[in-house]
Amino acid sequence: MNINPAESTMELTKLSPPQMIFGTEVDEKSSSEQFLLSMYNSVQASIFIVDVLEDGDFQYVALNPTHERWIGICSDELRGKKPEDILSPIDAARVRQHYADCVLFGKTISYEQCLQFQGVPTWWSTTLTPLRDANSRIYRLIGTSSNITPVRQAKEAVGLQVERERLLEAIAGRIHQSVELETILHQTTIELRQFLNCDRILIYRFEADGSGVIVAESTVIVSDPLLGKTISDPCFNGKHPEHYGRGCIQVVEDIYAAGLHPCHIDFLASLQIRANLVVPIFQEQDMWGLLIAQHCQESRQWQQTETDLLKQLATQIGIAVQQAELHQQLQDLKAKLELQKQKHKNQLQQVRNFEALVRRMTEQIRDSLNETQVLQTVTQELTELLNLERCQIELYSPCQTLVTIAYEYTINLPQCQGLTRQIANRLEVYQPLLQKQPLQFLEIAPGWEPKLLVMSQMACPIFDTQGILGNLWLTRPSQEAFDEFEIELMQQVANECAIAIRQAQLYQQTQTQVKELENCDRLKNQFLRNLSQELRTPITSISLAVQTLESVLTPAEILEIEIVPQLLQILHNECARENKLINDLLTLTYLEAEPEPPTLIAIDLQSWLKPIVESFRELTNCQQQQLNLSIDGELPLLETDITDMERIITELLNHVCKYTPAGKSVTVSAHLRGDAIELNISNSGLELTSNELSQIFEPFYHLSKHDPWKHSGTGLELALVQKMVRHLGGSIYVESGAGQTTFTIKFPI
Repeated sequence: MNINPAESTMELTKLSPPQMIFGTEVDEKSSSEQFLLSMYNSVQASIFIVDVLEDGDFQYVALNPTHERWIGICSDELRGKKPEDILSPIDAARVRQHYADCVLFGKTISYEQCLQFQGVPTWWSTTLTPLRDANSRIYRLIGTSSNITPVRQAKEAVGLQVERERLLEAIAGRIHQSVELETILHQTTIELRQFLNCDRILIYRFEADGSGVIVAESTVIVSDPLLGKTISDPCFNGKHPEHYGRGCIQVVEDIYAAGLHPCHIDFLASLQIRANLVVPIFQEQDMWGLLIAQHCQESRQWQQTETDLLKQLATQIGIAVQQAELHQQLQDLKAKLELQKQKHKNQLQQVRNFEALVRRMTEQIRDSLNETQVLQTVTQELTELLNLERCQIELYSPCQTLVTIAYEYTINLPQCQGLTRQIANRLEVYQPLLQKQPLQFLEIAPGWEPKLLVMSQMACPIFDTQGILGNLWLTRPSQEAFDEFEIELMQQVANECAIAIRQAQLYQQTQTQVKELENCDRLKNQFLRNLSQELRTPITSISLAVQTLESVLTPAEILEIEIVPQLLQILHNECARENKLINDLLTLTYLEAEPEPPTLIAIDLQSWLKPIVESFRELTNCQQQQLNLSIDGELPLLETDITDMERIITELLNHVCKYTPAGKSVTVSAHLRGDAIELNISNSGLELTSNELSQIFEPFYHLSKHDPWKHSGTGLELALVQKMVRHLGGSIYVESGAGQTTFTIKFPI
């Protein structure tokens, strides 16, 4: 309400009856009154007069012709009536409030108001001006009104358009933000019902069987909500799908006056529907559902703008449905990719586990020749790795007519290890396996009735280039087949099993051959021992004969023959040489057989070694050689066999002195090297080739070209020394270079 700040109080001169201001009977008119009357009758604005009664009530006095035309009521019909006589109760109360405000404030007021005349709503812009009498009491109100209905309708149309655009923009925004479809549909029904000011908005989605379900609802009817209910229209399966499929819209202002089929009317009435506006929702080319606006209590005249709005919203909902489906497809694709990723990850982990298993098998095959340990471990680890019920390794007989379960690991199934099968009884299974082809099938586990247990079986042949050896059997407690990936991995494991089996067989053959060789070596040693014994007897006899012959030939006349002493000397030397050879052979065969442990005695090399070395002083002097001895002062005691140790030192000194040229030196030294005592016997003036060094400890090997003294020997001395050193727990090796050769012996402390 607007109040004119400038008071406009019009004092009108009271006329004596029967004259009435602005009435139809005016006998004597002043010039001013004539002017006012002409304006009253000819002005295009609507003018009405209201009397303010003594009790504060209001009644109408007159209307000018313009107002009569606008509201369809003549002035005579209006005179003397109150607002309730010509207006609805709500409009009459609003009008009275404006009249009372004008009287209360005593000023001109302006306002806009919607009134219904003869059922037609119109908008008015009204100004009320109070009239006062001589006592300043307001006794009359002069009102001027302008019909602003077209302006208000245009304004409301703009407002509706803005609201409609806001509604469409909000839905489009939710779609753009990838809001869930359920939220979009729920918000759309709420905002659309508020915009249309109707009783109920539904979104109906079709099912495959022709029925449908209410997926979104906004309603003012709380007694019977339809959300989530499956609804099937008995008349819908006829013409309605085709009708909506063509994109047609159903506009029903009153179900009882729209010419609908009786069954359809009954169906709509059962849902409390009086007026219905239905627009199809399409997802691409397929009809997805319906967008429905309903009036429930009374009929409604649906406007074209409302229909257009539902069509636009249905398009947006179709886009949302399409986007939701694409989003769901994307989510399904992501889930599928995640599942594949997890599957790939599991496969990768399985590959790593298999690689670890194959690596362990390879290490076991490398480090152990025990076939049982390797293959039994494989059955257990495969059972745990693949969640099997049982894993078996069966081996063929040499003639491939029988197969025996050699290794097995099982969880709940009965033990079958050691069981032998006839291949002829299951040719359908063993024929492809003998042709080196993997096999898998489903089998019912025996003994599990009344509940049958169907298991998946796979057999992978174990073979190599030399032939087939057996089969690797896997039993899974489900009907899930083994995939190509698992079959390929099983073939790798089967290859490792073939290596283990073949290596075990080769090892067994080798062990048999070793035993045969050991037996041959034992027989050889026994033969050499017997031979030595047999050779010793005639040599002893020859030696005795030589001694006897020498005593017989003692007379001077016989000894004067020059050749006799020479022959006797030769016989002595050769008998001694043959005797030494036989003794060396006996010792060597004794050491190569299984000699008894040596008798160890602690010796002090400082005092023990010197006399042995000094015994060679005369020999080295005769051969013009220098003999040197160097022993560390604080050597620990050495536990050894004195007899064998003396034999070792003596043989080495004999050998070194024999091959040392005149003018060169022979050196014997003893030192402490870490945790071992080291003995070195070397000579200068002699350098051996690598070939000679590699053969020097072989029996009957002679360095004849390096022997300046042309000494002979049995050829077993160094071989015997090597055996004796090892028998005492030591090691010996020889080095040569820079004109010097050194034998080094090490005994751990």
